Amino acid sequence: MTIKEAMKERHMVRKYIDKPIPSDLVEKLNARIAESNLTYSLSLSLVTGNADGLGALAKMLGKGVKNYIVLAGPDSADLDEKLGYCGADMILYAQTLGLNTWWIGGMYSAKGAQKNMNSGAVHINGVLAIGYGQTQGVPHKSKTAAEISSYKGTAPQWFIDGVNALLLAPTALNKQAFTVRGDGNKVYLTCDSGHFAGIDLGIGKYHFEVGAGKDNFEWA
Repeated sequence: MTIKEAMKERHMVRKYIDKPIPSDLVEKLNARIAESNLTYSLSLSLVTGNADGLGALAKMLGKGVKNYIVLAGPDSADLDEKLGYCGADMILYAQTLGLNTWWIGGMYSAKGAQKNMNSGAVHINGVLAIGYGQTQGVPHKSKTAAEISSYKGTAPQWFIDGVNALLLAPTALNKQAFTVRGDGNKVYLTCDSGHFAGIDLGIGKYHFEVGAGKDNFEWA
């Protein structure tokens, strides 16, 4: 399964079966995490065998979560956007490995997650539950391309593909608060979702890039 195929297959899963992630997949996940940390100066971390990173409400809504990826890094102006971008990569990569995920953006326990990390002073803004779901999840109601996008002139296929991929992105409260505009090979993307705007913007940029192809446009 490719990343692009994973975008269509991935859905939020809150309940998991009691099956550990095999060591070979743990190695692959950690390698992907290490690459993101090096490239974007982050401190993402995979935690297995406990649910410390989940808050009380998440534990109530979910079931069987025993593994998660901590979204963390040194504090900076663009930290949330980088966490959103790399978090989107991780959940789609996990899907290609046959794993399910749940992006826990507002119900995580920073204190619980921190005690399972080797990193010191970092800012944590969410965790990604990961494992084998009881189900594969279901699609959520989505906005239309016309509701979130516009293009000056006739939209090229890459722009259309990028918008369609963007509509598959997970967002806070499923708001899909994106506005994307195209002009030539320039693309303007904004996201108005309050506290989660930075995270959602990063998620949106990742999805749009996968759908459109990085070589076909430039972020404005």
